[in-house]
Amino acid sequence: MRKKPQRQEDRAISLLQKRGMMRLSEFLEEGITSATISRMEQKGALNQLSRGLYQLPDAPLDGNHSLAVAAKLVPNGVICYDSALAFHELTDRIPPYVWMAIGSRDWRPKFTRPRIQIMRFGAKEFDKGIERHMIEGVSVPIYTSAKTIVDLFKSGQRQKAFYNASTGLAHATQAMKEALRMRKATPSEIAKYAVEAGIWEKIVQPRLETLTINA
Repeated sequence: MRKKPQRQEDRAISLLQKRGMMRLSEFLEEGITSATISRMEQKGALNQLSRGLYQLPDAPLDGNHSLAVAAKLVPNGVICYDSALAFHELTDRIPPYVWMAIGSRDWRPKFTRPRIQIMRFGAKEFDKGIERHMIEGVSVPIYTSAKTIVDLFKSGQRQKAFYNASTGLAHATQAMKEALRMRKATPSEIAKYAVEAGIWEKIVQPRLETLTINA
């Protein structure tokens, strides 16, 4: 007996159960039409998370749901700065948007939801220190604790140079203190990224030495 072809709606649900969330382009690649997706959304069988991004209405939500959404919307991006810091549980701050790094020549997307703050990273800093974590079935690239701390120091250095504001450096120092205390980064890891970023001797080294001497 010939097997009955699976309906597009059933296939869409099956795919979402495996992948967590999908873009419209991914459905189209699987032979599922935009008309089917639109019909499913109208019936309440799908939730639209952002333009062209869908999830099942009964899908379990992770505390880092917004990071998974951002990773699907900006597939060439990496979670950075305070969003990475919060993921690694190194801050009590709740970022008002998702911080994402992209390459210096990458296309800069714009979204109304979720709020995503895009930062351009140079070639030497963009590809280093990336880990992948599964969140709601999505492989999310996130900078490591040590890399995130160095990125924050570099950002703080720019704030100091242009605006004479020291809050960024203080924030990075506190994050480094927490990372060392919780053993989520080692002095050698931090030093490695700081040397590569060109901010070791004047910015990171004296602060790191103060923290480790007093430890």
